[in-house]
Amino acid sequence: MNDQNANAPSTRSTRRRRHLFRGTIALLILSAGPLTPAANANDSHVKNVVYVESNDPAGNAILAYNRMNDGSLTPVPGSPFPAGGLGITPAFNLGPFDSDQEIIANDDRSLLFAVNGGSDTIAVFKIHNDGSLTPVNGSPFPSGGSNPVSLGLSDDILCVVNKDENPNHPGLFLPSYATFRVTDSGRLIPVPKSTLYDSLGSDPTQALISPDGVLMFNANFLGGVLRSFAISPSGRLDARALMPLPPAEFADTGKPPLPLGLAVHPKKPFLYVGFVTINRIGIYRYDNSGALHFLRTVPNSGKAVCWLLLNKEGTRLYASNTGDLSVSVYDTSRNAANPVEIQKVNLRVVPGSNGGGFQFGLDPSGHFLHVVSQQDSLKSTVDANALHTFRVGSDGKVTEVPSSPIVLPVPNLTRPQGVVAF
Repeated sequence: MNDQNANAPSTRSTRRRRHLFRGTIALLILSAGPLTPAANANDSHVKNVVYVESNDPAGNAILAYNRMNDGSLTPVPGSPFPAGGLGITPAFNLGPFDSDQEIIANDDRSLLFAVNGGSDTIAVFKIHNDGSLTPVNGSPFPSGGSNPVSLGLSDDILCVVNKDENPNHPGLFLPSYATFRVTDSGRLIPVPKSTLYDSLGSDPTQALISPDGVLMFNANFLGGVLRSFAISPSGRLDARALMPLPPAEFADTGKPPLPLGLAVHPKKPFLYVGFVTINRIGIYRYDNSGALHFLRTVPNSGKAVCWLLLNKEGTRLYASNTGDLSVSVYDTSRNAANPVEIQKVNLRVVPGSNGGGFQFGLDPSGHFLHVVSQQDSLKSTVDANALHTFRVGSDGKVTEVPSSPIVLPVPNLTRPQGVVAF
């Protein structure tokens, strides 16, 4: 089969397809004047707002910012919004803070979901059109395990990855995966008998949902394997593939095979994986069952590629490189199975802050990219905890806006995480 012309897996139901794509919006139309919020035509939902999780172990909260048409950010009135739980106790070893999708939203932008990794709960908020948040009745809800770190939404099923690596209470259980049905009001109802356990020290990191909503992918970072699950109509997870990274890619490098950062192509059955220790991106084809087939790797000019995402057209792949605080841009328009790097740009930092770049997100129009940097070592200062804003050009390349970054209002030795951008 030709990689470029491979067909994506068929959807399970027309209903699921309608739900997954109903959140598609019109392109961003820049309004006149640099200090007014940018406008999206024909969109009555919240827009031009960016959310980040404080991850404060003394009291987790969601930091919300209005984005102006020049990319500058101002706090949403009432921000930060308490999440009703705790962030993760500070640590600087590999594992506890290596995850993605800590906060997510549903397709119609009415609900925001966030992990309280230090208190084993999930916060759910109602999103108002002005960007403000209100907890839904009953929030936060038990996560079904220890130390939730990642969330994925398939129709009305919320998938939760529980890492069980919070330094404040390590090894209470085992890493696990749990699912919940989301009611119309945003309450989480546990799916009976849905919890699946992983091995001790497996270090699961992500609940990435396939575009058709029928599969979930995960990278066991320190465990060195990829996992896939089928999401049944009942909402339970059915474990499918468990696949080590290809040994040949790491031969003679002296580096351990550690995967972190997953992205799935929106139109073709390709999964992209960060091969952190060798600065390469792995490309896999997946089939309807969730089985993974390794194709190749492509080089990354940054250091420690850790997080990945694609634009909604599938023409550009972005990589967040923690080791040198940079973002790489790849062209996937010619051959989605063989991305070509076309740019690497370093993040602008507060002098002497010495942070690392972590999670990032695109707004629905694809015009702005937001990156969270963290105080990721004892050599970092509190000013490393920042939110960076890049404008995305018509060619997909990025330029950090003049007002970026903004330092996030979190205490010293707190590591903010996760991005949702509208």
